[in-house]
Amino acid sequence: MAASTTALPSVGSTERFLNKVPVVTATFWLIKILSTTIGETFADFLAVQVGLGTAVTDLAMLLVLAVTLIAQLRARQYVPWLYWLTVVEVSIVGTQITDLFTDQLGVSLYLSTAVFAVLLALVFVVWWQQEHTLAITAIDTPKRERFYWAAILVTFALGTAGGDLANEALSLGFRTGSLVFAGLILLVWVLNRFGMNGVTAFWIAYVLTRPLGASLGDLLTQDPSYGGVGLGAGLTSLLFLAVIVVLVAREQVNVNRHGVLAKGEASAVHPRRDYAWAAGGALGVVLASVVLTSFTADSSRATPVPGVVVTSSSGAATIETDATSPLGDLRPFVAIVNDMHAKLKAGDFATVTSRAKDLEVAWDSKEAAIKPASPGDWHDLDGAIDELLTAVRATSPSVAGIDTAITGFRDTVTAIDHKS
Repeated sequence: MAASTTALPSVGSTERFLNKVPVVTATFWLIKILSTTIGETFADFLAVQVGLGTAVTDLAMLLVLAVTLIAQLRARQYVPWLYWLTVVEVSIVGTQITDLFTDQLGVSLYLSTAVFAVLLALVFVVWWQQEHTLAITAIDTPKRERFYWAAILVTFALGTAGGDLANEALSLGFRTGSLVFAGLILLVWVLNRFGMNGVTAFWIAYVLTRPLGASLGDLLTQDPSYGGVGLGAGLTSLLFLAVIVVLVAREQVNVNRHGVLAKGEASAVHPRRDYAWAAGGALGVVLASVVLTSFTADSSRATPVPGVVVTSSSGAATIETDATSPLGDLRPFVAIVNDMHAKLKAGDFATVTSRAKDLEVAWDSKEAAIKPASPGDWHDLDGAIDELLTAVRATSPSVAGIDTAITGFRDTVTAIDHKS
């Protein structure tokens, strides 16, 4: 049935829509994983590389999500580009919610994971009581769709918190984490083939794709010296977004050609063709990563990395460390802060500000790699760096305030070194 011949009902609280979500296929899961990775990388790119900061980025993404979600809820049928844009935005905001609780408010990952798990269970309980189904093949009323998006948002927050908790508690790291979470999803698929309830399997896999996507994102963005590919948040986001655009465009063409599926109607796209598109998308990511990695490696050899060389301190007290701390080699960060302190004493505040950006970028490119080594020390150092960046970027920054923040950074590094 073609979309152009479909009579659309008027909007109301009980009227039925055509199904508002895509068929669960191989390309569905690939797009979901890629959008999850964008949730991990794009917000970091805006906050760090672009320089918007966490607060501005969080507010901007929340506003964009509100606009996108309203448009999605007002649509009468499944519109691929709008649906997946909403998923990407929910991915970003869901990640930001967990980061807000963990990094800004200091809430334990154990507590936040438990809270989000309970919240997701409550969404499912109320959804079931109201609609007597949790199946995503029947998202065909406004009420069901609101429940659906509430569950999607909580799954992203839960997946972020649970994935971070697993990585910290088990010290998985992004490489091992990628294998572990991919293995768990494969296990769910096998169990589903042997009789696990399909709805249960879907929602478990949906939660697990969040930490899988985050681990893959860290693998691509983190510095090569820590085992990452070193693409950075910007290139990784653009690469994944390009693949998503191609796959969603193909889905949009199919919808325009064949119409939106009614409940229980078989897809006009052959499963083998869908697998071929999914495999092509995954292969495209791998090949593009190899090419971009080669390019960025050549660029990094030609351009010195900021902060590796310690400049003259001009009488300012310097911080000393080596490569044997519980977090590994902290010397690149220490070198930047030493330089900031020297420029601060010399009255060169413009350089202090630019070096603060260098510190933020350097930390962002390595933090996911070094965090599993000692999560407690990582949180301490992350907090000290945040305080230093806040002092430099204050509305009315003061030499005394920045100097105090540098002292806090020095004390934190010293305390970490003494544990080695």
